[in-house]
Parts: sequence; structure tokens; C-alpha cells
Amino acid sequence: MAAVKGDVELARVRYDAATGLVPVVAQDAETGDVLMLAYADREALKRTLATGYAWYYSRSRQAYWRKGATSGNVQRVVEVRLDCDCDAVLYRVKPEGPACHTGEQVCFHRRLVPDGSGADRGLEASAAVGGNAGPAGGPGAAAEEAADGNRTPSNKRPAVAAADPWDASSLARLWGVIDSRYRERPDGSYTTYLFTQGAERIGKKIGEEAVEVALSGLKAERDASARAEVASESADLLYHLLVLWRHVGIDPAEVWRTLEKRA
Repeated sequence: MAAVKGDVELARVRYDAATGLVPVVAQDAETGDVLMLAYADREALKRTLATGYAWYYSRSRQAYWRKGATSGNVQRVVEVRLDCDCDAVLYRVKPEGPACHTGEQVCFHRRLVPDGSGADRGLEASAAVGGNAGPAGGPGAAAEEAADGNRTPSNKRPAVAAADPWDASSLARLWGVIDSRYRERPDGSYTTYLFTQGAERIGKKIGEEAVEVALSGLKAERDASARAEVASESADLLYHLLVLWRHVGIDPAEVWRTLEKRA
């Protein structure tokens, strides 16, 4: 899938100051139907532009998800637009299947009526049975994408920590996912995209993430509340390092042995 083209720089997007997210509306590029509402951060938008598939950021799980990774109802993105204030994004997509996890073609399939008319009882019953707990990216979307298998460390928000932060099994699990992506190359996966682009692209990402780690360190030195950003940026850097190791055929054990010798 070719990368999505645009004429507005990604740096123009204005993310929410508190969450680092921007609302994303998905629209059927052929029919004009509004399909769903979700959220994205800079990394999710970068993945969308790079892979040509719709990527979002789940607020409930604090993880990235590619629409349709488990259901098969992917959204192929043909264009990404910004609104006039640059604080909302539009994905114009070619959907392959329903947008809503309930099986409806669009998430906006319920008509809102005034309270007390009696007509809203159907809406309440639908909510109880259909389980549409909220906009995409919330609990409803999480139910569909919980096992997407395309997650990588979050950008700007720390992922759920393991019981032991130094537990090597966490890195081992991440290495297992990366190794699987290298062998299987699933379509639409960000890791697949990196492997396809090769060492030059992976290396550029490592350089970008390393700079962000350094900058976040400077911020944390002045403001202790910025320490979480150091952890988040470091996780991104580690992920891309592991991708490079797999791409060039280095086993993590080789790196650990080198560290032990130097220690």
C-alpha cells in the first residue's frame, strides 16, 4: 500500500494540550457517509500516512490500533485532511466492511430524540444489547481491536507497566511480536512498513527518537513532571532499536552479552 499523500505538513496539526490527541472523523470517500469518530496522536497519523491504512489511538487501552486488524474491516485511506483550525482530522477512506463493531455500516446509526417522548426507549435498548459504549477509540472500539497485535510502545503516554519494570520477559514478548512481523509481513502493520523500507528508514526513526529522548531529558531536568515523557520516548527508542536488530539479523542476546562484558 502506497503512502498517503498530502499538501499540509504534519507539524501543522494542533493536538489537545492535555492528552496529545486530535479527533479523527472517518468518511467514506465514495458515498460521503460519516463512518466513525476516533482519536489519534502524531505517531498514529504518521502510521496512517506511511501505510495507507487508518490508525488510531485508543484512549481506554492507551495503545495504538489499526482499524480492522482483527475484524478484517480495514479502512484504506485515500486522503487525510485538516479542518480550518488544524485541530480536527478527516480520514477519507475506502472501507472494507462495516465501520461499527456492532455490525452497522456506520457508528452514527442511532437517531437522537427528546427525552420524555418515549421514542428514546429504543435507543436505550439498543445500547444495552449492542454494547456501543462510546465513540471509536473508547470501550466499543477496544472490544473490536483488543487483540490487534500491532501495538508498539505509546508515544507521549506510558503503556501499562509490567509488575517488574526490569522484567526481561517484557522485552522478550516485544521481540517475539517484532520477529513475527519480520517473518509474516502482515499488510498494514507499522512494523512491516519499517522492514519494507529498510535500514535507512529504520535508522532515521532511531535518530528521531533518540533526539526526542534527549530533549525530554532536558525538560525532566527542569521539571520533574516531565519524567513520564522520558519513559515514553525511551520506549519508542527501544522498540525501533529492536526492529533494527531483527532487520540486520542481530539477536538481543548478543547485545546483552556485550553489556555484561562492559559491566
